[in-house]
Amino acid sequence: MKIAVLSGKGGTGKTTVSTNLAYAMGIDYVDFDVEEPNGHIFLKPRDLKESDVNIMTPVIDQDRCTLCNICVETCQFNALVNTGKRILVFEDLCHGCGACSLACPEKAISEYPRKIGVLFEGTYEKADFFSGRMALNEPMAGPIISEIKRRIPKGRDHIVDCSPGTSCNVVKGVDGADYAIMVTEPSVFGLHDLKLAVELVEEMDIPMGIIINRSNEYDPLIEDYAKDSNLRILGKIPFSKAAAKIYSEGKLLIEEPAIKEIFEGIKKQVLEEVDHAISHS
Repeated sequence: MKIAVLSGKGGTGKTTVSTNLAYAMGIDYVDFDVEEPNGHIFLKPRDLKESDVNIMTPVIDQDRCTLCNICVETCQFNALVNTGKRILVFEDLCHGCGACSLACPEKAISEYPRKIGVLFEGTYEKADFFSGRMALNEPMAGPIISEIKRRIPKGRDHIVDCSPGTSCNVVKGVDGADYAIMVTEPSVFGLHDLKLAVELVEEMDIPMGIIINRSNEYDPLIEDYAKDSNLRILGKIPFSKAAAKIYSEGKLLIEEPAIKEIFEGIKKQVLEEVDHAISHS
């Protein structure tokens, strides 16, 4: 069972829902928000193992290079440029596919491993913990997310804390999910970004439901949209000083009995939805 948690934008409480629900369900937590991972703040993983994520980056042997331009034409990411005097490599644009090296007729291109991020694997009180962090000044999160996915044991139930927004990194996180949870806040802006995320998941043909975070008097904005879109409201997390205090201390919201009860209700509904989705897939 794979459950993806996402939102149309940052700051809606996606990680709050992901960590608390993973804990309540007793399943693995996977943090794909590698640009700003913070699931560890709340789950406090132990025995963390750290490993580098590298991509193979081309190096041009200018003495062997004939400026034939085949490597430049082969690169789909514009990482190579022919100046007329030499081939330049723009490392930040390189996706590490190795196509240029294979295409070079003079064998003038070698590759070296360039560090683009770090992976973390450990355990928290209930299950396993997986996360990653992109290196500073690196533009690509995709290879790090792909490497995290390779580390997750096959057949293990897990919750994925996706990147915010609707980028290709979100697609990588949602891909293969049995169910998606959309976290939103009851505001005009929250509704706008929720619609974008819903459209993305609909395109991927993945069943989904909605959680309203910071629930208040404007909930009908989201409720009316959910009704019109035939989407289930899985639960509401109240906007309260108690929740804000717990969050600010880096604790799980389910440490508060009233909020724990809310997450138990959400867990029940999510499991029902996932069982239904899997049985009809």
